[in-house]
Amino acid sequence: MKTALITGISGQDGGYLAKLLLEKQYHVIGTVRSYGCRDLKNLKYLNINDNIIIEELDLSDIINIIRIFKKYQPDEIYNLAAQSSVSLSFEQPIGTFSFNTISVNNLLEAMRLFLPLAKLYQSSSSEMYGNVKNLPINIETPVSPLSPYAVSKMSAYFMCLNYRKAYGLFVCNGVLFNHESFLRSSNFFVKKIIRDALLIKNGKLTHLTVGNLNIKRDFGFAPKYVEAMWKMLQMDESGDYIVCSGKSVELSNIVKYIFRKLNLDRKFIKIDAKLFRPNEIEDIYGDNSRTKTILNWEYNYSFFDVLDILIEEEIQYFNKIQNSYK
Repeated sequence: MKTALITGISGQDGGYLAKLLLEKQYHVIGTVRSYGCRDLKNLKYLNINDNIIIEELDLSDIINIIRIFKKYQPDEIYNLAAQSSVSLSFEQPIGTFSFNTISVNNLLEAMRLFLPLAKLYQSSSSEMYGNVKNLPINIETPVSPLSPYAVSKMSAYFMCLNYRKAYGLFVCNGVLFNHESFLRSSNFFVKKIIRDALLIKNGKLTHLTVGNLNIKRDFGFAPKYVEAMWKMLQMDESGDYIVCSGKSVELSNIVKYIFRKLNLDRKFIKIDAKLFRPNEIEDIYGDNSRTKTILNWEYNYSFFDVLDILIEEEIQYFNKIQNSYK
């Protein structure tokens, strides 16, 4: 039985990855920053919370990382912990950069000193590429980050490359494009649109407030993306991979689709210029062909297929909550 350590297990990807690893008979250890503020609702929703050991771990403290490494001797480490909101990174640039880089540096150094035979997955981001001239993005595309979050992810990416080349560690960067699920935090675009649209439909909200809808993003389905994470660490050699759907969708079309699906008039949509970001990527999508070939990873969803899944799951959850109050 392999042992896997998942940092940031309480997030969207942590939940689906833990579920996948448990199905593959792994011993799963999940970490949270502190017991006092841990939120395991995602693990409970997936009915896996009783099958995972939860440990408190501050990734800015390398001594604590070493303690966890020595205690569990994990075969695989999945680093999903980060300040992952692009908009919040403009409000908290120092905190975002500090945590997203120091945490990775500490994991790599602790691994070099005490766990050199383990395999590490680092969650990277498409945001680090910025506005590129030639689409789709592949792993060789030059980076040009446009937000503090993107800068922090770029730095962590190159630190992983450095430790791989300098010390021979098995370290993989998974460059994930936007990926959604029911477990997505409510401050992310797609989740917010579906939740607010349902509240409008049920008379609990008067309108939907959004920012710039004229931009395009490559959206995918989170439960499929965590499969790619796992496959990276099953390879004989470490490498870096683009994980994406291969197509971009304009945000306005996502809003229109959700409103049409729920039979809502678009008069409820209000654009707020205050929600526009200082620097914005106009269009971005990736090339997943190399990832599909090398990892034998399958991905055939259109994002509107994914939206159908998400809307239905949100409706079921919404109805369940409503019935619990009757």
